Amino acid sequence: MQDDDDFTLGIEEEYLLVDAETGALAEAPDALMAACKADLGDQVSPEYLRCQIEVGTPVSRNIAEARDHLARLRLSIATHAAEFGMAPISVACHPFADWRDQSHTDKDRYIQLSREMGAVSRRMLICGMHVHVGITDKALRIELMNQMPYFLPHLLALSVSSPFWQGVDTGLGSYRTTVFGNYPRTGLPPQFAGWGEYQRSVQALVHLGIIQDASKIWWDLRPSSHYPTLETRICDACPRIRDALTMAATIQATARMLVRLHRKNLRWRQYDNFLLGENRWRALRYGVTEGLIDFGSREIRPFAQLTEDWLALIAEDADALDSQPATARLRDMAQDSAADRQRAVMASALAAGADHDQAMRAVVQHLIAEFRRDL
Repeated sequence: MQDDDDFTLGIEEEYLLVDAETGALAEAPDALMAACKADLGDQVSPEYLRCQIEVGTPVSRNIAEARDHLARLRLSIATHAAEFGMAPISVACHPFADWRDQSHTDKDRYIQLSREMGAVSRRMLICGMHVHVGITDKALRIELMNQMPYFLPHLLALSVSSPFWQGVDTGLGSYRTTVFGNYPRTGLPPQFAGWGEYQRSVQALVHLGIIQDASKIWWDLRPSSHYPTLETRICDACPRIRDALTMAATIQATARMLVRLHRKNLRWRQYDNFLLGENRWRALRYGVTEGLIDFGSREIRPFAQLTEDWLALIAEDADALDSQPATARLRDMAQDSAADRQRAVMASALAAGADHDQAMRAVVQHLIAEFRRDL
């Protein structure tokens, strides 16, 4: 059914660095980055803000390989950070930091980004997880990009990890999504008739000097500008490694399911972004607690039911990819989101007599522990 490079995996995660005792954001010293680079090479790099660090796994043939790579990356970052009194957390927004206190990394691309985007870029104190699935056929990449958006709100709902912003409960599961939405060329991807139309659209902006290349297109789902992959970008950063792996395995199996349908001259029904956008909003607002619209049955269904439907759809594919244990954890994530866990820690600390600032610090300590869990 596939070429050797189809359905391979690559995972990118963005972490925040915090003071291990106070939980406040901390800028990465050059010595920390040098130590990480010496250990991990090109698999680690600085991000836009100096308090951020990005990792990317090598190409993995399956979810087991991806787990080994990601665990090594997380453990190495945590170990080196500890030498400087710091700790990494994998969360879409820091619970109480102020973006105005942060400085960006002194690299040409980030200086240019700040110049182009102004104050919008300075608010980008956010972290996400990107999952690359190998699809060698360019036309098939576009075909999948037209069909997979149906599942993007579901992925966002499962991954929500940013309920707090500057010490305030936003009432959202993913505040990160709203912050990133201030950038141009974000959100649900448009539909294209084929690879040629996609390329012509990108080149129209390149020709005008608006963007340098396709890497400046930041849709929730896009063909990678560097690799023969389809890149899913909608997910919040996952505090726990096993949740990140469940998201990756589910994205991989969903892509294979759609390709399997394609081989039979079948396809997933495409819906206008106007409708899919409603589910995207429900996902960032409620996470897994209020359900999403099932456009086939024309009703709002509980997330637990949607999860069972999804697992049935991809069962054959998860078997073929040897990822059943990882995808089966969708059931757990549908009952217990990272955003809900943070809120529970906050409520517990306040109930125990902590003041607001102490409760916020308790949330960060919880996130530090979540980062190392299951490594």
